[in-house]
Amino acid sequence: MRFPTIQKTAAVLLLSATASFAWAAQPVAAANDKPNSHESEQPVGDTWITTKVKSELLADSAVKGTDINVSTENGVVTLAGVLDNQAAIDKAITIAKGIKGVTSVDTRALKLRK
Repeated sequence: MRFPTIQKTAAVLLLSATASFAWAAQPVAAANDKPNSHESEQPVGDTWITTKVKSELLADSAVKGTDINVSTENGVVTLAGVLDNQAAIDKAITIAKGIKGVTSVDTRALKLRK
């Protein structure tokens, strides 16, 4: 299924907003816990990972992000769907692996379109 550019843009914006809310919902450490640190010790949540992977897939023109379902459990991202070629599958895997918090990517449910 192909979506017009406006629908893709709306989907990316919606996913980005969802990621922002998921991030904002994370507990914030008190300022005195680590006064000179800008890094959070809070692990990235599965919902945030799923949203980030999906939005990156939608934003990439080489991958039909609308054809890929993304789920995450304990940092393991599962990609499912049917793509046109191996290059698109490889790109989807690379995108998912590049997201903070992803421990591995399960691609058993990604298939080539016949």
